[in-house]
Amino acid sequence: MANPTIAIVGRPNVGKSTVFNRIAGERISIVEDTPGVTRDRIYATGEWLGREFSIIDTGGIDLGDEPFMDQIKHQAEIAIDEADVIILVASAREGVTDADEMVARILYRSKKPVILAVNKVDNPEMRNDIYEFYALGLGEPYPISGSHGLGLGDVLDEAVKHFSTEVEEVDDSIIKFSLIGRPNVGKSSLINAILGEDRVIVSDIEGTTRDAIDTSFVSESGQEFTMIDTAGMRKRGKVYESTEKYSVMRAMRAIERSDVVLMVLNAEEGIREQDKRVAGYAHEAGRGLVIVVNKWDLVEKETNTMRDFEKEIREEFQYLDYAPIVFVSAKTKQRLHQLPELIELVSMNQNLRIPSAVLNDIIMDAVAINPTPTDKGKRLKIFYATQVAVKPPTFVIFVNEEELMHFSYARFLENQIRKAFVFEGTPIKIIARRRK
Repeated sequence: MANPTIAIVGRPNVGKSTVFNRIAGERISIVEDTPGVTRDRIYATGEWLGREFSIIDTGGIDLGDEPFMDQIKHQAEIAIDEADVIILVASAREGVTDADEMVARILYRSKKPVILAVNKVDNPEMRNDIYEFYALGLGEPYPISGSHGLGLGDVLDEAVKHFSTEVEEVDDSIIKFSLIGRPNVGKSSLINAILGEDRVIVSDIEGTTRDAIDTSFVSESGQEFTMIDTAGMRKRGKVYESTEKYSVMRAMRAIERSDVVLMVLNAEEGIREQDKRVAGYAHEAGRGLVIVVNKWDLVEKETNTMRDFEKEIREEFQYLDYAPIVFVSAKTKQRLHQLPELIELVSMNQNLRIPSAVLNDIIMDAVAINPTPTDKGKRLKIFYATQVAVKPPTFVIFVNEEELMHFSYARFLENQIRKAFVFEGTPIKIIARRRK
């Protein structure tokens, strides 16, 4: 089930990114005291009162040369399209401005739950400055300080009240997958080709991402899949199409709902920065991953063309060395039959469990090959390992000191586990925990 989504909107320089970072729990946007500097991550996950949610910083959606007021208006419209709850951030220092009033009018008409957060209330004396914000017609203004984290609990308490309490029934036997990638890599053509490849379409079902229709079908092996529609999730008009970050955000929504993600590259254009960014999101989210190079029929080939392209992919996506690569053509149907088989294999690896006795044998053998590291005269000791989760496979290793488990040694242990069990197509998480 997709998490409920909170969008943060407001005019520039009211502290949206600071609030976003506080709620997300980490510094993931660039924050400076200059309007329009948010250039980094705009989508994250947070948790409050046991409820997970997604959060969008609309200020990070660059709308090019749009006039100032139009930018704010369009960002508010994006929030309305994407969010279940909207937080409008204003600033106590400047008071109510024309831009605040314009955004408030747009949000009021949307009928979405809107929470008004008045930022930069850094001390109790400033609380008297917020009463003029009642004039925006959005109910009670909440005084907050993004830089100090004050008042955000009250805002999140109110947001959680508006989350749906419906529980979506999940059938674990059905594999959910999506195709992500830049515009024009051929996602729509691949979707049509996959569904036209002797598949039995079970149903078209309304997706939880707005304007999306998911398609269920059964492969020749009898496995049922649900294909999450990302190609249909782009809005018309230059406002949405002109921004790379908006398409990244939509891909994130699809990744969130998928078991396995097909990262589609355009063989003609090669690898772009946005490809790496979107694939990084899927990796961080712990989803199964297959790299699909589409339009392979349009590439002039020599003896080592495929091998060279694969080498380039491995160099550019070093953190995805576990992901299988398949070269296909939606137009000629070349190798398309391999995709359902690969998705099924990756899903199986995502759900694989290793018995603790076997896992500990692998870890002890690894230590014998490459002894644990030392730091300032203290050696890392590994006592015991166990698998605690699937999707992705997650292993807890009990040690004497977590700090002694260096990233490079954790990576070595991961490689030894992969040698024994492959885990093709799925990331692995290794967590060092001090033994009590």
